[in-house]
Amino acid sequence: MDDSSIDAVRTLADPVRRRLYEYVAEAGGEVSRGRAADALGIQRTLAAHHLDRLAEAGLLEVSRRKVSGREGPGSGRPAKLYRRADRDVSLHLPPRDYELAAHVLAEAVERHGAEEALHAAAREEGRRIGARHRDEPLPELLRARGYEPAGEPEEGPGAEEAAGASGGPPGADGAAGGTRLRNCPFHTLARAFPPLACGLNLELLRGMLEGRGEEGVRARMDARPGRCCVVISKINQD
Repeated sequence: MDDSSIDAVRTLADPVRRRLYEYVAEAGGEVSRGRAADALGIQRTLAAHHLDRLAEAGLLEVSRRKVSGREGPGSGRPAKLYRRADRDVSLHLPPRDYELAAHVLAEAVERHGAEEALHAAAREEGRRIGARHRDEPLPELLRARGYEPAGEPEEGPGAEEAAGASGGPPGADGAAGGTRLRNCPFHTLARAFPPLACGLNLELLRGMLEGRGEEGVRARMDARPGRCCVVISKINQD
């Protein structure tokens, strides 16, 4: 636990600021002050103040670029844009270091070739989690586990038709090609041990679907920058 983590948590204590952070995080990309203000129904100056406070706390990253698509004189000044920072904030009282333990265990698993046993254990744990939450809507269960379903539309021909078949328009939770998971709950571990952590993640989600009795969907690997490595898709979309 350090001062920067404490400051970050304190920054989120303001309800408007917390809603702005959640909105930017869920947007999955750059958000302007005007867009954030309109989404929350607040004044632009108030949104700008809180967004800058979030950036000062290290929770948001800031960039500047022109969004009008025009260049040269008369094209306006670059807009200030915000996106969620690629930073983990953790606060444990009393202080704990579970991440260090996870890295040591991952190192031991790789060193001794125990990946298969780890993935089997992850599948079993996923089944237990899924069975305990059979009646909970799947998107809520995923969010509770830190996955943040994004439901982004997939690129390519037939995306709109596939979205309709999955029960929602592109951009909804049942997006074309499946539910893309925005956040990786094992981000730092996945950067240090990608095959190990991504395999664990995949088997955990597969187990959760099995434990819930989800016969019409499956978890599959589809790694992309800035996203979880797994997509949950309807079987008839594959």
